[in-house]
Amino acid sequence: MADRHLEDLQAALGHQFARPELLIEALSHPSIEGDLDYNGLEFLGDRVLGLVIASDLRQKFPHAPAGDLALRFNALVRKEACVLAAQAAGLGPHVIMSPGEAQAGGAEKPGILGDACEAVIGALYLDGGMDVASTFIHKFWETLVEEQALVEKDSKSALQEWAHARALNPPTYTQVSRSGADHDPTFTVQVEIAEAEGGPQTGQGSSRRAAEQRAAATMLKAIGQ
Repeated sequence: MADRHLEDLQAALGHQFARPELLIEALSHPSIEGDLDYNGLEFLGDRVLGLVIASDLRQKFPHAPAGDLALRFNALVRKEACVLAAQAAGLGPHVIMSPGEAQAGGAEKPGILGDACEAVIGALYLDGGMDVASTFIHKFWETLVEEQALVEKDSKSALQEWAHARALNPPTYTQVSRSGADHDPTFTVQVEIAEAEGGPQTGQGSSRRAAEQRAAATMLKAIGQ
């Protein structure tokens, strides 16, 4: 990665790395040759993100039941939230990947963006400590805390309750396809409720669970919920 390219990204992240090799590791997709990839930092970053979000939610909603906090927490640490943060931080063009992966649009794939974002959090933590990692998370999760965390139930639960309240059959989810490499799959899932208006809806995600959530969210919009 060119020095200027790296400098621009560090400015966007709000941290000048004492060990820039950590940032390079965080941006290294497993498709490149060699032993360097972001998986280890992704593992660490996921845990740092969880701790910061849990602490923030406990402070922001001190009297909320644990169950409500868990729902808010899950909405903020799942891969979809990391993808939104990665897009806001402009990580995509900086991810280092094989030519084939790049030509396949890897810089825009949700699975890659989400993983790279968690890896960058891990790199920030190792290079600057918890304060630096927290600053990044607060910057790029602030809007998500205000908007996504206010959703009291995930889309699948909300859709099931909607169907139950109208004496309809529960939603059924069918995997339509699975594409992409083993380390970066894309699932397409269709959800259907018999007799519901709008017909079947589909969603995509880096896991079947994520695709089901997106399909459910799409159907909720289709039925005006």
